[in-house]
Amino acid sequence: MSWQPSASLDSLKARAQFNAYIREFFIQRDVMEVETPVLSQANVSDANLKSMVAQCCGQPRYLQTSPEYPMKRLLASGSGDIYQICKTFRDEEQGSRHNPEFTMLEYYRLGFDLKTLMDEVAQLVGDYLNIQIRIDLDYQQAMIKYAKLDPFKASDEQLRETVIQYVGEDLNLSRDECLDLIMSYMVEPKLPTNCLLFIYHYPASQAALAKTSQDHQGNKIAKRFELYVNGLELANGYDELTDVIEQKKRFQHEQHKSNNDNTMQDQLFLQALESGMPSCAGVALGLDRILMLRQAALKISDVISFSFSKA
Repeated sequence: MSWQPSASLDSLKARAQFNAYIREFFIQRDVMEVETPVLSQANVSDANLKSMVAQCCGQPRYLQTSPEYPMKRLLASGSGDIYQICKTFRDEEQGSRHNPEFTMLEYYRLGFDLKTLMDEVAQLVGDYLNIQIRIDLDYQQAMIKYAKLDPFKASDEQLRETVIQYVGEDLNLSRDECLDLIMSYMVEPKLPTNCLLFIYHYPASQAALAKTSQDHQGNKIAKRFELYVNGLELANGYDELTDVIEQKKRFQHEQHKSNNDNTMQDQLFLQALESGMPSCAGVALGLDRILMLRQAALKISDVISFSFSKA
């Protein structure tokens, strides 16, 4: 195994320039840069994510899968608009597009709704990648167009029959797991390239920490978007949930889904919500993937100084 970096020096310079570009972008908009702890007392609530555990002072601490909870505690404390460039960690995620340790930009804008945030993300990413063509599709439109099914009308059995060809008949999958697989195998590979592609208004069952509402057809939707460029998912944004009672319900639901008694509700985050968090929209962007596009890199290791296998 070579001791040398995974990435070329040109890629490392590009990363430094990218960080400078991001900081200048937010300086111009009077958004404050912050730092929050990487280690947390509470495990992540999302059943789809697996945290890494560290032992500190004889106690377990969890490496962050996102800085979301402590940043929202700052928002509840009156910080105003904030952003952070930080390391995040997710176990069992490794491949050409995944590294267990990766770099995230997360930021929150007070008074923004989902559309306003999408417009700003389009400017941030589009100017950096020199892509000005933009397409917005709601989740239902994307599914009907590329997978030939309506995610709000298809039965659970129809969804399971659709994904059998990709995962076999042995797996007992939930409705949302089937929808995720259909998105991965049938929709994402067909998305248009050389443009900023926003998919928004996911089913309410996939809201995570976003507000929910109803569309004009009466479907329950999440005020959430994802940004894709050339088949790469780059960003996940929310009109942020501020209702502590609803948040507690979602934590309990995720804990039940995970069947993991060690999944703890972040009580400090819940206390912050209860004290009152301002109305805002927030987004997490994968900086390594954006660099991959900028550098025309085929593997995430090509833009990371030392990939997981070399760390």
